[in-house]
Amino acid sequence: MNNKFDALKDDDSGDQDQGSPKDSEKEKNEEDDREQNTIKKRLLPGSWQMVVPGAGEHPLQYNYTFWYSRRTPGRPASTQSYEQNIKQIGSFASVEQFWRFYSHMIRPGDLTGHSDFHLFKEGIKPMWEDDANKMGGKWIIRLRKGLASRCWENLILAMLGEQFMVGEEICGAVVSVRFQEDIISIWNKTASDQATTARIRDTLRRVLNLPPNTIMEYKTHTDSIKYSLGRLPWSGDC
Repeated sequence: MNNKFDALKDDDSGDQDQGSPKDSEKEKNEEDDREQNTIKKRLLPGSWQMVVPGAGEHPLQYNYTFWYSRRTPGRPASTQSYEQNIKQIGSFASVEQFWRFYSHMIRPGDLTGHSDFHLFKEGIKPMWEDDANKMGGKWIIRLRKGLASRCWENLILAMLGEQFMVGEEICGAVVSVRFQEDIISIWNKTASDQATTARIRDTLRRVLNLPPNTIMEYKTHTDSIKYSLGRLPWSGDC
């Protein structure tokens, strides 16, 4: 993993402690606190303009967007209700901006109910039908309870650090919290490219340090849509 991710995690928290007695600085800090509390509560829907790295920051190869979704199991589902339920948390373009979001977000292992975190390249919605996704698929790994937070962090750091080495093929990743298990998945653009999907599988196994007998399933989004028979296209469901 790129060491700048590890090094900057602590640096970011230190930056937030710097303050000033001036009223303007106090107001700014209070505004920042309100925004961070909102992120913690996962209530940041809405549109965001394209972000750029700040001065002196370490740019990522692609911009990314965090999303959050939650639903009540058993409730009738539709694409419309899905789009109403998914919330955009925010976008980032640099290592530092990522840690500002991530350090204030609830970890997957602390989520309850039927919840999902999504991290996708900016401009790609975490939906099967999105133009970037519709010809693709995803690798799925089912986890026993207690592993989701560590696996999710390892996965997204590998994705942001371009460890998969498959060009523009990666669309995003999802962690899905369920009652009996949790699910990690990574999405790519071209399901028919077997060499690419094999490389993603092997890298995923390595970055998550999976045992050799771990079951990994690849499912095309076309198959997911057929299987759903009109059900809601929840990215973590199979």
